[in-house]
Amino acid sequence: MTIAAGYPPAVTERPVLAGLLGALVIAFSAILVRLADVSPTTAAFFRCAYALPPLALLAWLERRRHGPQRPRDRMLAFGAGVIFAADLIFWNYSIQAVGAGLATVLGNVQVVLVALIAWVALGERPASRTLVAIPIVLTGVVLISGVVGSGAYGDDPLLGVVYGLLTAVSYALFLLILRQAGSSERPPAGPLFDATLAAAVFCAIAGVAIGDIDWVPGLESQAWLVLLALSSQVLGWMLISVSLPRLPAALTSIVLMLQPMCAVLLGAVLLSEAPSAVQLSGVAIVLAGVAFATLGARPREPSPA
Repeated sequence: MTIAAGYPPAVTERPVLAGLLGALVIAFSAILVRLADVSPTTAAFFRCAYALPPLALLAWLERRRHGPQRPRDRMLAFGAGVIFAADLIFWNYSIQAVGAGLATVLGNVQVVLVALIAWVALGERPASRTLVAIPIVLTGVVLISGVVGSGAYGDDPLLGVVYGLLTAVSYALFLLILRQAGSSERPPAGPLFDATLAAAVFCAIAGVAIGDIDWVPGLESQAWLVLLALSSQVLGWMLISVSLPRLPAALTSIVLMLQPMCAVLLGAVLLSEAPSAVQLSGVAIVLAGVAFATLGARPREPSPA
């Protein structure tokens, strides 16, 4: 029984199309956060809370077909969700400080950070091309921060980069933990539901502690948050989680590069974001470094969209 069992033929028979659609869906994540116009913790909480009912249904259907998850796997997924809460909050603060497009690009730095953390924590030495890519990616991050040149876009681009790097670190930890909670033989809705539930709880706790959570956003904000949850947290994640294990690693990297590139373009078109020439060169350098690190490697996960 494979991970794709029980999913529509469009996913199982056309994994490239499914992966492209998934990457395009999550490219809108940061845009929807900006359009919701709520605090970072509010956006993080409702993104998770509104995703729980459909994920619960998908997890129940998977349980009927494949049997219950192991208690150990569920605990790991809950732990991953706690880290995911931090990831979403940091990312939403980065969006607020440096814009939707640049914040999404910064999230892709997790690709090289996963390798470094796995090396330190698990003893998995990164591939040589990943080690070469690290200084390339960090050079791009410095350019995005606005410390070089003038006219940098964002309310506080340097702070946005700090939050973006914290996003990447927390997301790298989330991926490493969640990877231990699943397998290639089991569909992803069960672990994703557990992680999303834990994330919702801890986003609420963080919102109360920080003091900026809005429990009853306006109707327009609620509509954007519902769309964010159903598109990014449910549809996008499920498409990507099911399709990418069925793609060659090199093609996986190309498919997922669509996400940050589209996010920058969508930010410019829909939100009138205008990064400086130096920041755009940083975007190009980061994407080139990420592509170099992942081409020829095993499939990677999307950024925290």
